[in-house]
Amino acid sequence: MRQSEILAQVSNDKQTLIAMVEQDDRVAYLYIYAREDLRDRFPRMRGCWVRNLSPAPAQDDAQAMAEGLPPMLAAQYCRSLEAEAPLDPEGIQILWNESDDGAALWYHGLLLAVIPGWSLYIDHSVSYSAGCIQQNSLTFPLGSASTNTQYALADKTRQFWRDWQHNEHNPWPKHQRNFIACYEQRFGPAVKYYAIDQGTWPPMAISQHEDDENFYFFTLGMSIRPMPQIELIFNDEAEHHRRIELAFAVGKEYVDEANAVQMASAMSEYAQLPWTTLSWLGEGHTLLSPVAPLGYEGHVVSAELGAPLGKLEMPRSYGDPVNLFWISPIVATELEFAQSRPNGGHALVAMLTEAGVQPVFAPRAPVV
Repeated sequence: MRQSEILAQVSNDKQTLIAMVEQDDRVAYLYIYAREDLRDRFPRMRGCWVRNLSPAPAQDDAQAMAEGLPPMLAAQYCRSLEAEAPLDPEGIQILWNESDDGAALWYHGLLLAVIPGWSLYIDHSVSYSAGCIQQNSLTFPLGSASTNTQYALADKTRQFWRDWQHNEHNPWPKHQRNFIACYEQRFGPAVKYYAIDQGTWPPMAISQHEDDENFYFFTLGMSIRPMPQIELIFNDEAEHHRRIELAFAVGKEYVDEANAVQMASAMSEYAQLPWTTLSWLGEGHTLLSPVAPLGYEGHVVSAELGAPLGKLEMPRSYGDPVNLFWISPIVATELEFAQSRPNGGHALVAMLTEAGVQPVFAPRAPVV
């Protein structure tokens, strides 16, 4: 038997996951596995059968599984019973999905396999293959864009990357204008603009605004990408939760501009967090920050705490609504309270609201 060969290997945008295509003389597979330091959270490699390179076996390939080899797909599940041609590395393109946790295998422009991002967070592998015609223990049929959502999403992802790779279709200038205009409509002209993407994709920035009493800061660019895990957690409601931007405000009575900017810099790290940790941010989530105001340990993330400032009509991003979450500094006892019990963050937000804590930060007494 010919030794297996890695034909392609591509990391995702944040280098947290690796996708690879591997084949021997029997079978070809697409795999996704986690970076070494993340394997405690994601120990299982996700695999998708792509094609048999030898005639399809009549029964499940139990011998290969017993020997620790990638199994061939049994004949009853295969589009082709004959041996298919080995994959040519030159024809392979691996595209990561927008949330950076799933991948699709394209071959000479044809979609061969998909491992959806949400399969990373469940206890068994789920994948879709164009060569499969019937559900089985190895993979599901990929079908077509009209019969399978995963196929349609992979097609949409390919167009997404095409737009970002061609300057004449670059979506950023319009996205940038729409969000700054939204912030300016409520909080006045942008007075400063800070790029926070370190020159990498996607473009991200913080827009600074102010009035006579307060400094206001808003991210833009987070909502270009849907956050990981959202499809699995919220299912049919996912579109209402997967795209966000962040806001922070502080009173001029307590800080000068330089200190306000330093406090707002916490958003720079938070803006990358869903994709660097393969997680998500939502109402009541709590975060540690070394740049929280003196005496505070981090922030609670909340749209509810921003209610006194009025609801902004945020622009949509790729057809989805965008949620604006305010980050409010919290002390060590509040952070411990929130993280020590189920839904503790929601309970903390309720306590802060009851205590009259405003979205514009000012020194205050702990509520815990």
